[in-house]
Amino acid sequence: MRSLIGLAVVVTAATLYLYYLSLYLPAGPRRHPQPCPEGRESQQSCDTSGELRRLKFPSDLEELRELSELLQFYKTEHTAYVLLLFCSAYLYKQSFAIPGSSFLNILAGAIFGPYLGLLLACVLTTVGSTMCYLLSQAFGKQHIINLFPEKVSMLQKKVEDNRDCLFFFLLFLRFFPMTPNWFLNMSAPIVNIPIVYFFFSVFIGLLPYNFICVQTGAMLSEVSSLDDLFSWEHLLQLLAIACVALVPGALIRRLSQRRLKLAVQSQNGLDSDKKVQ
Repeated sequence: MRSLIGLAVVVTAATLYLYYLSLYLPAGPRRHPQPCPEGRESQQSCDTSGELRRLKFPSDLEELRELSELLQFYKTEHTAYVLLLFCSAYLYKQSFAIPGSSFLNILAGAIFGPYLGLLLACVLTTVGSTMCYLLSQAFGKQHIINLFPEKVSMLQKKVEDNRDCLFFFLLFLRFFPMTPNWFLNMSAPIVNIPIVYFFFSVFIGLLPYNFICVQTGAMLSEVSSLDDLFSWEHLLQLLAIACVALVPGALIRRLSQRRLKLAVQSQNGLDSDKKVQ
C-alpha cells in the first residue's frame, strides 16, 4: 500500500508540474494576423495565434504538425522555455511508461533539427527509461510481478541464460524487442539487471530507432504539405535513413546467432525449445 501511495504522489507532482509549465506560456513573438476565411464574422473568431492554442501531447500526424509549428514559432524568442517544456514532456512519458514517445522523437527533429534533435532524443530516452527503472525498483516490484507473472518469469529465465553476455543480450532486446520497451524498463530491476548495463544498452540499442524518427521529423519540417512527403526525393531519403539505421541491427543479429541463447516464440506468445542457431 505504501508503494502505491508513494507512486501516486510522484505521478501527481510530475503531472502538476508539467500542466503548469504548459499552461503559463510566455508571451510569444508578434505574428501578422491571418486573413479570415470566407463565412467568418470577425477576425477574432479566426485568430490562429499560437498563444491561444492549448498544448497537448500529439496523437496523430496532423496534431504533430500543428504542435511543431507552434513550438517553432515560440522557439524564435523563447528557446530555453521550449527546450525545458520538450525535455519535461519527454521525461514524463518515458518515466511513467506512457506510449507515444515516437511522436516526441519526430517532434525533436522538426523543432531542433537532425543533429541536436537526435542528441536530445537519445539522452532523454536513456534518462527517462532509467527513471522508470528507479521508480519500478522503489515502488512497483511486487505489483509488476502480480500483473505480469508469466512475462516476468520468461524474461528472468532469458536473463539468467545469457548472464555471461548480459550487455550484448540487452542490446539485442532493444534492436529486436521480444518484449515491449516499456515492460523491459519496468521489469529490469526485478530480474536483477544492473543499472549501468541498463543505461548504456538503452542509449546504444535505441539509437537506430531514434535516428529514424528524428530524421523523419526533420524532413517533415521542410515540407509544406503532407503530399510533398511522398515525392520521390523524400521517399528515397526515407529509404536511405532506414538502411543506415538497419546496419547496426543486422550486425547484432548476426553476432547473436553465435553468442546468445534465445528461444523462438510461438504465435501464442509461449516459448518453444528451438534455439537460434
